[in-house]
Amino acid sequence: MWPSIFAIFFGAGFGALLRAGFNFLAAGTASMIPLGTLFANLVGGYLVGIAIAFFGNNPNLSPEWKLFVITGFLGGLTTFSSFSAEVVALMQRGEPTWALGTALLHLIGSLALTFLGILTYQALK
Repeated sequence: MWPSIFAIFFGAGFGALLRAGFNFLAAGTASMIPLGTLFANLVGGYLVGIAIAFFGNNPNLSPEWKLFVITGFLGGLTTFSSFSAEVVALMQRGEPTWALGTALLHLIGSLALTFLGILTYQALK
């Protein structure tokens, strides 16, 4: 059990640091859409597609690797709570069109990039 806990703990820490880096880099941009969170979720969607395909094709790997990468790192990188808060903030500021656009970009973009990540792994395999 402890190896699994440590895998998730360290993976999540690295993922959260990368997300914070994206937010830091995007802080100076003038955009109605919070770009740091969007970028983190889109990159995370793509990487989870690659990870799903990779772990599906490598079932003999230690389960801690999957916990480190998917549950930890990508769970720490992506953020549903920040996305939700940013969409609600747009609605509260009277920007329902931007709120809907942001929500659609996150949802459709993440799903499309997850699928693209799977296809990328299959093409490179």
